[in-house]
Amino acid sequence: MTNEQHVTTLADIPSRDRRWVIRVLRAETTGGYLLVATTIVAMAWANSPWSQVYRTLTELSFGPPQFHLTMNEFAADGLLAVFFFVIGIELKHEFVSGTLSSLKQAAVPISAALGGMAVSAAIFLSFNSGTPSAKAWGIPISTDVAFALAVLAIAGSKLPLALRSFLLTLAVVNDLGAIVVIAIFYGHGFNGVYAGAAVVSIAAFALLQRRRISAVWLHLVLACAAWYFMYHSGIHATVAGVALGMAMRTVRDSEESESPGERVEHMLRPISANVCVPVFA
Repeated sequence: MTNEQHVTTLADIPSRDRRWVIRVLRAETTGGYLLVATTIVAMAWANSPWSQVYRTLTELSFGPPQFHLTMNEFAADGLLAVFFFVIGIELKHEFVSGTLSSLKQAAVPISAALGGMAVSAAIFLSFNSGTPSAKAWGIPISTDVAFALAVLAIAGSKLPLALRSFLLTLAVVNDLGAIVVIAIFYGHGFNGVYAGAAVVSIAAFALLQRRRISAVWLHLVLACAAWYFMYHSGIHATVAGVALGMAMRTVRDSEESESPGERVEHMLRPISANVCVPVFA
């Protein structure tokens, strides 16, 4: 007698959730190809005779005098925050009603992420212990979640759906863990007042969702405030994106055809996958 483990496929998912999964896979596949293409173009351009033009473009700054952003910073802190906001919504969906809804299932990718960070740091230190380079042990512990999801999307939709949830959780926990490590061991200029203001803004955003207050302008103001405060706190602004996404309500009320999280995710995912991530690359 043999025990076969059932692999979740699209056929196993309720029809109302199946449409959401198909939309995610389509957007991510297109975005994955765009990400790879723009990365190749950027690498070729940066190493071409026109590399100075590339560097000049990435170092262009804009914004008011008290809040200058270069193109690099705009992509890494601004556009990528939108990407992490969408990722946060998807994670919330998985933790509440998806493949990670049980503690046992969620513990596996979280443990894998923490273990991967520890092993990466240990391998780095085993080669660099006792040298000036040893203090850079925090560099190899992070995984680029955008590239990881792009590779998974390009690999095809025939892969088990649980694999995407596993990789998504692993990559995000790994990224957040790396941000914490950088803030503790490499950070400078941490501002507790700004960090506290960011937490208050995110909590207010979550309260709006909990109270079913649908004022779009108020959500936008709080989201922008959370990003601004997080950016100036010395913590990477993408943390605000994940936190705001996780604060979205992803369970539908009886009279709703879509939850607020699904509605916002439906609107932002094409922009995130096809604009924000390729520009970041």
